Amino acid sequence: MPFDHAPAGRGSGGPGAHDLRHHGDSEASDGLVDFAVNVVGDGPPSWLRDRLAATLDGLGRYPRADHDARARATVAARHGRTPEQVLPLAGSAEGFALLPALRPRLAAVVHPGFTEPEAALRAAGVPVTRVLTDPAAGHVLDPGAVPDEADLVVVGNPTNPTGVLHPAGDVRALARPGRVLLVDEAFADAVPGEPESLAGDEGLPGLLVFRSLTKTWALAGLRAGYALGAPGLLARLAAPRPPWPVSTPALEAIVACCEPEALSAADQRARELAAHRASMVAALSAIEEVAVQPGTAPFLLLHLPDGTGPDVRRLLREAGLAVRRGDTFPGLGPDHIRVAVRAPEVARRLVDELDAALRALAVVA
Repeated sequence: MPFDHAPAGRGSGGPGAHDLRHHGDSEASDGLVDFAVNVVGDGPPSWLRDRLAATLDGLGRYPRADHDARARATVAARHGRTPEQVLPLAGSAEGFALLPALRPRLAAVVHPGFTEPEAALRAAGVPVTRVLTDPAAGHVLDPGAVPDEADLVVVGNPTNPTGVLHPAGDVRALARPGRVLLVDEAFADAVPGEPESLAGDEGLPGLLVFRSLTKTWALAGLRAGYALGAPGLLARLAAPRPPWPVSTPALEAIVACCEPEALSAADQRARELAAHRASMVAALSAIEEVAVQPGTAPFLLLHLPDGTGPDVRRLLREAGLAVRRGDTFPGLGPDHIRVAVRAPEVARRLVDELDAALRALAVVA
């Protein structure tokens, strides 16, 4: 697992000039079948809509301290922690934006991975080292590849966009005194039983876990999530926040989605997702020269034949399908695309159009 020392800078610079602020929502647009965004469904289920709607009459008041306390208590019970070890967030993206408040001297970010943490750190002038996983080894985490001097390490589990679920022991091996270890578990609830989650690992020094409610519960427009960590670490993270950073509906969403009934429903969704993913892997792998990265997430990373990526994305778009380009992720190139896992009847269209696109390009060549 090699690493490179990327110079600090503003915006999306760095080695390869990857567009770190590019996200799947910019690929999707009205009228296209959306394989670019990893949200499950078009919106929250009816019971959750009702819970959110019930908060609307209170929007004339600022979010109340007791709402925040209730959210912290519910999350704490869900993960076997204390309320002081919970920080409600306006989505994980808010947590990433707060990372510079930790004042790291050197941040190590495992890539290919979600790019927003690095973008936020670079924008604040924090030196960043990119630790690149090896595609030949299946993009598995090598804890020994992270430089010793890094006092902030960021890793996704499962990792976006590779979908790799790293063993909890390998992730724990990154922790050490004087270092903050941030584990982005935005997709952890998409894995049945969450077997490698560190969300309840309160004894690990410097551990910070971010969780999102965006994906499983289709709440991208609401912005709701939370951080888990030692109280002192959370206080450092939260220091630059404005008053009332999390809305009343978002606090209610955090409570609702962490209650036992919702956890049971989420696990059932994760099991359905696993079945849909297995079906998609089999169908996509049958297309000649398409390499499918195995994983456990609600998306799949595909490696297309050399030189075909941009044209494939164009042809798929002309056919009414949106996919996520891969070349904005450090460690990937223009022939990588990420596709969301969908039900077999929806996924079939992607498989057929992808096969047709590659055949058309082979004829032209």
